[in-house]
Amino acid sequence: MTSKKNWSLGAKLLMVGAPFLLLVFLASVATLWVSWQLDGGAAAVNEAGRMRMQSYRMSLSIGTSETRELTNQIAEFDRSLITLKQGDPERPLFVPWDDDTTTSFQIIGQDWANYQSKWIEPKPTDFADLRADTVAFASHIDSFVNNIEVHIARWTALLHLLQLSMLTSVIVGATVLLYTGYLFVLEPVGQLKGAIEKIELGDFEARVERVSSDEFGTLADGFNGMAEHLQSMYRNLEAKVAEKTLLLQDKSERLESLYQVTKLVANATSLDVLAQDFTKSIARISHADGVALRWSVQGGQSYLMLAAHGLPTDMVETEQCIHAGDCHCGPVEVGNGLSVIPIRDMSIDKLTHCARAGFETLVTIPVRLHDRVMGEVDLFYHARTRPTPAEQSLLEALCSHLASGMENLRLNSLEKEAAVSQERHLLARELHDSIAQSLAFLKIQVQLMRDAIKTCEPNEVANILEEIDAGVRESYSDVRELLMHFRTRTNTEDIEPALATTLQKFEHQSGIKTSLTVQGQGLPLAPDVQIQVLHIIQEALSNVRKHARASQAWLDVQQLPFWRFEVRDDGVGFNPDLSQHDETHVGLRIMNERAQRIGAQIDIFSTSSRGSSVVLSLPPPSPPSTNSPSRTETVQALTSASAVQA
Repeated sequence: MTSKKNWSLGAKLLMVGAPFLLLVFLASVATLWVSWQLDGGAAAVNEAGRMRMQSYRMSLSIGTSETRELTNQIAEFDRSLITLKQGDPERPLFVPWDDDTTTSFQIIGQDWANYQSKWIEPKPTDFADLRADTVAFASHIDSFVNNIEVHIARWTALLHLLQLSMLTSVIVGATVLLYTGYLFVLEPVGQLKGAIEKIELGDFEARVERVSSDEFGTLADGFNGMAEHLQSMYRNLEAKVAEKTLLLQDKSERLESLYQVTKLVANATSLDVLAQDFTKSIARISHADGVALRWSVQGGQSYLMLAAHGLPTDMVETEQCIHAGDCHCGPVEVGNGLSVIPIRDMSIDKLTHCARAGFETLVTIPVRLHDRVMGEVDLFYHARTRPTPAEQSLLEALCSHLASGMENLRLNSLEKEAAVSQERHLLARELHDSIAQSLAFLKIQVQLMRDAIKTCEPNEVANILEEIDAGVRESYSDVRELLMHFRTRTNTEDIEPALATTLQKFEHQSGIKTSLTVQGQGLPLAPDVQIQVLHIIQEALSNVRKHARASQAWLDVQQLPFWRFEVRDDGVGFNPDLSQHDETHVGLRIMNERAQRIGAQIDIFSTSSRGSSVVLSLPPPSPPSTNSPSRTETVQALTSASAVQA
């Protein structure tokens, strides 16, 4: 007994389409071969046409005795002959050789040899026959071109025949494939589609008849089994789907609420804006009729209302600040989680503004941060309600985000205050160390002036006036220099242009020539480090201007293996050990204090009558680490610099 062979769908389609694919492949190969022949013949025609033009150009050069141009034309004609004879497959270029084209090419070679022996080599003086010989030479080239074009015409006709046969094969093959596709694919798919439509309409009795033994037969069996399974499972499916849909929708809404509040907290710029936006958001999320955000002050003894939404005006005005325990809101002892207070059932000894406003239920959520109660959020409802466990978890999470955001605002505010205080302290110290001392000196000189005027000593008055004038000039210079220091800001430019700008300002103010040298290529400095470096260099230059009596100053910068800045001058020099306690050199102490802030070191070298040198050495960079703060600041500096350049 022989078993019936089952052909798969792919095998059936392959048996039908393989002959047509083979025919199309052969026709495509033949078409490519003929196209290649046409390309080579066309290139040969172009090259022969160039030879014809070259013959006329040589005739013109012979008639005008242009020897240099004629030499180039002869070489070009020889190259054309070699190219036609040997061919050039890279273009492609080749001549379809047969008896006629071979004979024509040989005639061209003979004509070229005769042409050279008659008109090129002997250098004739009589050009009467030049035109006739050139025309005859060009006519033989035309004959050669015509022989090539005959072959091209044949290939063109053959190409058209191949294209027509390919088109016919494609049409016939497409027709056969469409029919077999309809027979083997579309008809079974149509049956499946009809059955699926019945399933969609609720007719789970729909089945597909198995009409073939290929993949569609297997698919029909699978579909029938699936329909039977759906028929047995559909009874309780709608209820389960509805339940899961509501659950997913609820989770999606909670996630959306968390995202909105997180975004609100992250983008908040002030406490008032954060409080107002949060109350509006939590009123929308919790569907509360009124919301109050209260903040705990005086160690939890009283509660201050930061923001309110949906509450009566008189209630908001009256409860701006309430003592702990005076109302259902703001209890003395705060629970660990959300609390629900039925307002109508509570005693009347508390504040009753919420009851008079018609609220039935109060929900209080403590605002905590690391077990520290910072305040509470009060939700007011006109109806009796109780949040579900999922809603309680969401409300407590939102209040936790609020606590984190408000704490961040507080820390940012403290940081700004500390920065302002530090800058004010620095400004006061700079004024005390420079301008205040100059003013004290001027005060003494004014008193001496009064004494000199009383004693009528003109020479002494003139000397004191010179001292006062010098002191005023020094104070004016200190003020300008101090303004320049405090206008120096942290920006995204590299340290090198900032140093160049500093030297230009110094040279303009003091008249002392400056020079900047930068060696190596290291990572850019963090903005806070860069500003301190600039201040230290400015202070060193200020000491050069005030005390060195120098004619030139140098600034040498070394970036590798660590940052090193050296300010040198050719002035009178000083004793660094003695100058540490000299009130006229307070700039050295200021530089040391700035260097300590960034962990740097300052070394001072000086020789009498040979100048001074101030060296600022920054600590070596930390090794690459994702947890390194200095590394993070460097990466931020790189990012800022790239953004500015873009």
